[in-house]
Amino acid sequence: MMRYSQVLSVALFVTSFCLSQMSVATTTNTILITKPNWAAFFEAQQVQGTIVILDQRSQPAKQFIYQPERAATHYSPASTFKIPHTLFALDAGVVRDAQQVFKWDGVPRSYAGHNQDQTLQTAMRNSTVWVYEGLARKIGTAREQQYLQRIQYGNQNASGAVDQFWLNDTLQISAQEQLLFLQQLYQDQLPFSVEHQRLVKQLMLVDSGQNWSLHAKTGWSGTLGWWVGWVQQPTGAVFFALNIDTPLRMADLPKRESITRAILREIAALPPTAKH
Repeated sequence: MMRYSQVLSVALFVTSFCLSQMSVATTTNTILITKPNWAAFFEAQQVQGTIVILDQRSQPAKQFIYQPERAATHYSPASTFKIPHTLFALDAGVVRDAQQVFKWDGVPRSYAGHNQDQTLQTAMRNSTVWVYEGLARKIGTAREQQYLQRIQYGNQNASGAVDQFWLNDTLQISAQEQLLFLQQLYQDQLPFSVEHQRLVKQLMLVDSGQNWSLHAKTGWSGTLGWWVGWVQQPTGAVFFALNIDTPLRMADLPKRESITRAILREIAALPPTAKH
């Protein structure tokens, strides 16, 4: 039988829910729904993790959550930080536009896609770390810290090595906070030019079909994997933020997208024919 969890404010989101098959709490603008049955998607892939989804296709919007305690826990953003980092670099003027070429330094990396010249588009698609390490050094610690505070991103900590803080657990963010950041970007509400925000959203495009498009970014810290983004439809956007443990390291990485896509298909946010 369904039972009701405590109503929490939308600004703080939800940090605890009743552990029933579906627990629901209604706020002014959002219905909060726990989905413990989504454990089946994670168990099928033999991983532990969490996912938060905000479905704005109807009003009031619905926020679905699996493993709410973990969804409120901070982790390194890893390469999901390329989303705000691109905005920082554009705003700081250390990169001009999507056509600017970053010359490969000739140092071989383990992923072949990194061993070539890059643009913002390829650096985002290939998650090219060396490009963003170079951009971070040009931005500098002081400006990185100011940008983090300006957008209130995670724990807002850019201390330590300027080209490593988003990779080494200095900067941390929760799945809940990822979702809030993505909403602001989608609505062009971040404190950056609309032109730059729209460029970043274009760079995040990974899949599309008739009347829908999928904008997303992966991340991997070595022990934890992310997939965050949204599906855009004519009736509204469906935002998602997933993280999973990756004890099998690279062998676990495809599971980020596989789990998320399966859940998005279940709630009809992606069509059954979308990429599996």
